[in-house]
Amino acid sequence: MFHERWLVVWSVLVLALAGTGCSIKRVAINSLADTLSASGDVFASDDDPELIRDAVPFSLKTIESLLAEVPDHPGLLLSACSGFTQYAYAFIQADAEIAEPDDYERSMVLRERARKMYERATRYCLRRLDLRLPGVESALKRAPGTALAAATREDVPALYWTGAAWGSAITLGLDKPEFIADLPAPRALLSRALELDEVYEQGAIHAAMISIAALPEELGGSAARARQHFDRAIELSKGQSAGPYVTLATAVALPAQDRAEFERLLNLALAIDVDLHPGWRLANVLAQRRARFLLSRVDDLILAGEPPAEARLTAGDRAVVALVPRAEVWVRVPFAPVQMGSLP
Repeated sequence: MFHERWLVVWSVLVLALAGTGCSIKRVAINSLADTLSASGDVFASDDDPELIRDAVPFSLKTIESLLAEVPDHPGLLLSACSGFTQYAYAFIQADAEIAEPDDYERSMVLRERARKMYERATRYCLRRLDLRLPGVESALKRAPGTALAAATREDVPALYWTGAAWGSAITLGLDKPEFIADLPAPRALLSRALELDEVYEQGAIHAAMISIAALPEELGGSAARARQHFDRAIELSKGQSAGPYVTLATAVALPAQDRAEFERLLNLALAIDVDLHPGWRLANVLAQRRARFLLSRVDDLILAGEPPAEARLTAGDRAVVALVPRAEVWVRVPFAPVQMGSLP
C-alpha cells in the first residue's frame, strides 16, 4: 500500500542517515536511492490531484535528503529534475493561473515561486547531464548549437527534462533580459533529444516543443512550427493525451484571439477518457481541469469579434474525435509546457 511503502522508505532513510557504519550507511542510501528513482506509478495513476499535491513534497524532500549523501546518483538527479518541474506546473503555476482574475498580486507571487522551482529543477537536471557531458552548462550558454554533439540516445531523458525545466523557467521570466538570453539552450536540448529519439515517450518532446516554438517571432518562434509539433505529438500519442490540446490552445489560439480554435482544442482535451490508461490518469485529469477553467473564462480571454479565417476543424481533428471512444492509448503525463512522466 502507498502509506506503508513510504513508511518503510522513511524508516530506512532515518536509519541510513543516522547510521555510524560508513559502508553500511552508503549501501543503505544507494539501495533506497535506486528504489526511489525507479518509482512513480502510484502517483501517475491516481485520480485525486489534491492527494498527490499533499504527498509529492515529502517525496521530493526525501530525494533531496538522499542527494545530500549521494550527490552524483543519476536516478535521483533525474527524479529531482522531473519531480520539481512537474510539481511546479501541476500545482503552483496552475494555482497562479486560477488566482489571476481575482487576486493578481497573489498570482504574481505564485508565478515567481513556480519560476524558482523550475530553476531548482534545472540545477538538478544540469548536474545529471554533467555526469555524461562535463561542462555542459557553460557549453550550452557559449555555443548551444554544438554543445550536445556528444550526447547519445541514452541521454534523451536528461536532455528532455533539462530542456523542459529550463524552458519553463524562461517562459515565466520573459520580462527579464537574462532569461531571454538563455532561450537557445532549452531549444538546443529539446532539438537534440528530438534528433536522437523522435518518438520518446510517444511524442513527449514534440509536445514540449509546442510552447517553445510558439514564442513570439522576435524570439525565434513560429506558430506554424508549433502546429507541426502539435500534429506529431497527437499522432504519436494516438490523440489520447490532453496536454498538447491545452498547450496549443493557450500558446497559439489564445494569442491569435481565435475563439473557435481555442474552444475546439479545449473540448477535444475534455473528450479524452482518463480511465483508458490508468498510468496516465492523473495527467489527463489535471489537463482537463485546466481546460475547464479556461473555457469558463473564454469571454474574458477572447475579445468579441469575427474568428480568424484559418479557424477550422481539420481532418486530423475529425480522426481524433472518432478515435476517442475506442483508441489504444499511448500517452504521457502532460503539463504544459511539458509532457510529463511519472511523479516521484
